[in-house]
Amino acid sequence: MSNNIKNQFKQFVAPTYGRFPLTLDRGKGSYVWDSNDKKYLDLGGGIAVNCLGHSHPEISQTLSEQSSRLIHCSNLYHFEGQSQLAENLSKRIGSGRVFFCNSGAESSEVMIKLARRSKQVEGRFEIITAENSFHGRTMAGISATGQAKVKDGFAPLLQGFSHVPFN
Repeated sequence: MSNNIKNQFKQFVAPTYGRFPLTLDRGKGSYVWDSNDKKYLDLGGGIAVNCLGHSHPEISQTLSEQSSRLIHCSNLYHFEGQSQLAENLSKRIGSGRVFFCNSGAESSEVMIKLARRSKQVEGRFEIITAENSFHGRTMAGISATGQAKVKDGFAPLLQGFSHVPFN
């Protein structure tokens, strides 16, 4: 089965990521199992998407209940769950409003825009990122990324980024 899945990926999925030679089948808490039932500690956490772990009963129940009511509601409409979450987050951080992003790419773009806007009056716009970093596949994300191989073929890039060694 694992080879069939890998062959499907080769045929139908764009090769935008260097994938590990594993075919994951399921997860529980901080662990995942491959198609051969070998257990691994999930140190990637779905690139921060699964930071609460896999298959948590309360999260699964909440997702099931919400999806039976409304699976998605865009930012064009008012939505009880979103307003409650925004209020909860605002109270925890002390004040302010919440900006909900639909992806990591959008959150990276927003952070770049916020950083630039906040220092615009002072004439400061440069953003420092780490060498070998990855900040997404949008033009701003590619510009911020500290990897030449990611930037190749996309010139001219957005200006105002410099890269420093991480360690």
